[in-house]
Amino acid sequence: MFAIHTKRVLALVVLFIAAGLAPVSVLASDLTLNTKSPDLPLPLCEGVRVPEGNKFAYKAYAVGVQLYRWNGTTWTLVEPIATLFADPDYKLKVGTHYLGPTWEGNSGSSVVASRLNQCTPDTTAIPWLLLQTVTADGPGIFGSITFIQRVNTKGGLTPTAPGTSIGAVAPVPYTAEYYFYRV
Repeated sequence: MFAIHTKRVLALVVLFIAAGLAPVSVLASDLTLNTKSPDLPLPLCEGVRVPEGNKFAYKAYAVGVQLYRWNGTTWTLVEPIATLFADPDYKLKVGTHYLGPTWEGNSGSSVVASRLNQCTPDTTAIPWLLLQTVTADGPGIFGSITFIQRVNTKGGLTPTAPGTSIGAVAPVPYTAEYYFYRV
């Protein structure tokens, strides 16, 4: 009886997911669908290539905002706020991305990184980045990451119009792909 009930529940979950009716959280095993590093426009983006000895682990698709604050004369980046997904349709949630910059997996693992280099293949979008891990914690998907690439960006640029008041905040939508590496 238990096996039949479990099969029915699993069938309903699969049906809801396929119909797009339920958001899904996934684990690292679901990220293995993406199996290669990004294509970089060379020589422009040679500086965002990951150093030899690091192996591609997985890719996540981000959708969110770059949050900017007006200081009276210019806009400054406050933080990114994004949800990370295992699929390009943004249905299989794997984590979040926020100030630090930090990437946190659904399992609780996290990685904080610092910017090493950038390139701008698309002037209508935020730059592509190479980031190196500063700290990585936890047993999940981010626990052993060494490098991260932000590529294939869309949107997220600093606002061009002045703010309406000092301290005004502007959330600018962006999407990107994050490629994660380990040794």
